[in-house]
Amino acid sequence: MAATMPAHANEAVRPMTGEEKKVIFASSLGTVFEWYDFYLYGSLAAIIAKQFFAGLDPTSAYIFALLAFAAGFLVRPFGAIVFGRLGDMIGRKYTFLVTILIMGLATFIVGLLPNYASIGIAAPIILVSLRILQGLALGGEYGGAATYVAEHAPHGKRGAYTAWIQTTATLGLFLSLLVILGVRLSIGEAAFGDWGWRIPFLLSIVLLGISVWIRLSLNESPAFQRMKAEGKTSKAPLTESFGQWKNLKIVILALLGLTAGQAVVWYTGQFYALFFLTTIAKVDTTTANLLIAASLIIGTPFFIVFGALSDKIGRKPIIMAGCLIAALTYFTAFPMLLKAANPALVSAQQATKVVVTADPATCSFQGSPIAREINFTTSCDQAKRALTQLYIPYENVAAPAGTPTKVTMGTTEIIPPNAMLNEKKNAFAPESAKAIADFKKQVGDTAKAANLTVKATDEGLNKPLVLAILVFLVILVTMVYGPIAAMLVELFPTRIRYTSMSLPYHIGNGWFGGLLPTTAFAMVAATGDIFYGLWYPVIVAAGTFVIGMLFIRETKDVDIYAKD
Repeated sequence: MAATMPAHANEAVRPMTGEEKKVIFASSLGTVFEWYDFYLYGSLAAIIAKQFFAGLDPTSAYIFALLAFAAGFLVRPFGAIVFGRLGDMIGRKYTFLVTILIMGLATFIVGLLPNYASIGIAAPIILVSLRILQGLALGGEYGGAATYVAEHAPHGKRGAYTAWIQTTATLGLFLSLLVILGVRLSIGEAAFGDWGWRIPFLLSIVLLGISVWIRLSLNESPAFQRMKAEGKTSKAPLTESFGQWKNLKIVILALLGLTAGQAVVWYTGQFYALFFLTTIAKVDTTTANLLIAASLIIGTPFFIVFGALSDKIGRKPIIMAGCLIAALTYFTAFPMLLKAANPALVSAQQATKVVVTADPATCSFQGSPIAREINFTTSCDQAKRALTQLYIPYENVAAPAGTPTKVTMGTTEIIPPNAMLNEKKNAFAPESAKAIADFKKQVGDTAKAANLTVKATDEGLNKPLVLAILVFLVILVTMVYGPIAAMLVELFPTRIRYTSMSLPYHIGNGWFGGLLPTTAFAMVAATGDIFYGLWYPVIVAAGTFVIGMLFIRETKDVDIYAKD
């Protein structure tokens, strides 16, 4: 590992030079645009579900849309390996220039892609392929930008300098929400759902041009130039990073003791909070986006605050504190968020108890991402399906074998039907389809009468409290994310830094974090408990806290230029 007696400690007191400001601005701005491209899909998942997965029922279509979003995350570690290797062999600058080209073009094409109604199954296949390209590109982007900035930063300022890169994901999300909101308000909700959703994707070509122009003006990082001049670049960065236990051990610990917890805290505080507001709390999309955007404006400066603070007190205590606080407070914060956003709904849920009584043997897993509507044929499945699609929480009561399923909503009992398929086994039989439709209508009417589907209103929505809770969630994000780039850079030597730091970051954020929306939604759908999905980030964040405290050492005093 690098030495901890820096040769450049005196640099910490000097102000940021013009060249360093240019490096940070160029790297950050390009990465903002890249995250903007990536977040567009996540923000428009509900519309994309209707456009490209129209052959499925609404719940399955939404899960599939989230899975297509997750596909981009799943391949990010492979992008980290491919582009990390190139970055360690040929340089940081040209590698992350390639990544932004791939990302921007893939996003632009989504805006031109015909939907399911036009080209059938080819539409979702092409869409997923584009998501995979975006994920591969993003897998090479972050490591390049973070390494590039860190290697330009003076010793004692890496936390503050790289924290600007950490703001890019949040600023990209903010920019995507702003563009979506602007287009929505300009052309109306109906037109936006029909064709207007394509505009934010098409606009990415302008952002791509600006980003490429900026990045072309940059020079290679001084650390890489020095290493290249000395002939010390790695000939096999993959083998050095993952084939030697001394480095592989650090990669594994960085994943489990840093990035896994950081990722779930990040995605819970931004993505899941937005999903929770619009679906479970039933806040209208425009209001929810504005509240999230406001929380990001208030919270984003804390990336810099905690990055700079980590230069003084260390990276580890700030990241570990963020993980611990998140694990301890999520089950308090989200019920508070629901009550503040829609008190009438909370009152209705408390007044009207919903229970599904059924033989457990007749109940399927409702959160399956590959199941279609016709896979749910039992009365238990129909009962849970109807409640899940309305985001109505319910309790499960196990009944003796052979007992007919019933849904109890307050004092009203509703008997769900068993479903039969048609002769081709590709749809419900007409009489079953009618019985299911009648049952869903009865559930919907009963729920509406009990206020279990009531929308959030301006009168009931406590905007200051909702905003305060969202800002709290964003500040937790800044605690775990602000110092992470500097810490990852400092864990690995220059010759394999791009490759080594990129993989744990992207497995953490691509797999642990990227799968959070899909997993949490499936957990809610499977159990009927609207807060059950929070167990996923709570357990992962708590695990990272324990592993990080036991096995991760502090890195703020590491000299990244020292000979390893």
